[in-house]
Amino acid sequence: MDKLRRALSGDDSVISGDDEEQGLAAQINSATTLSWSTRIQGFAICFVLGFVFSILGTALLALPRGLILFAMFYTLGNITSMASTMFLMGPIKQIKKMFNETRVVATLGVFVFMILTLMSALWWHKALLSVIFCILQFLAFTWYSLSYIPYARDMVRKAVTSCV
Repeated sequence: MDKLRRALSGDDSVISGDDEEQGLAAQINSATTLSWSTRIQGFAICFVLGFVFSILGTALLALPRGLILFAMFYTLGNITSMASTMFLMGPIKQIKKMFNETRVVATLGVFVFMILTLMSALWWHKALLSVIFCILQFLAFTWYSLSYIPYARDMVRKAVTSCV
């Protein structure tokens, strides 16, 4: 961040010889890397914003064209919440982890139900179907989120099995 401040202020006298010895890729990487506190702030802002979008979508359900707004805001909230973790890991690492063999089915399920939710609300205009797809979207997103917690999926499977 100091390098960016120096570059924007035009103060070239403070730049050390180490910067000139670094390669171009290393300079770009250091200029675009976020600090840990910035990553946490970005994560928190995106996560809270995603939660607010989801709650706002639920509140807009009572309006005359509320089904469309509900589906859009609820899906936008889930996308924003999912994108919030990119601040913690970085986008490339997050995408690789999303499509890891242990969670590829859950990831595809989340995206398929997001698309089906929007399609049922925007094109098909089926209220019950939109609500069903939102519930399935929630369950798929929960299953996806549990894949990041060690043994959480196994615990859920055992709990459901014992209840059934």
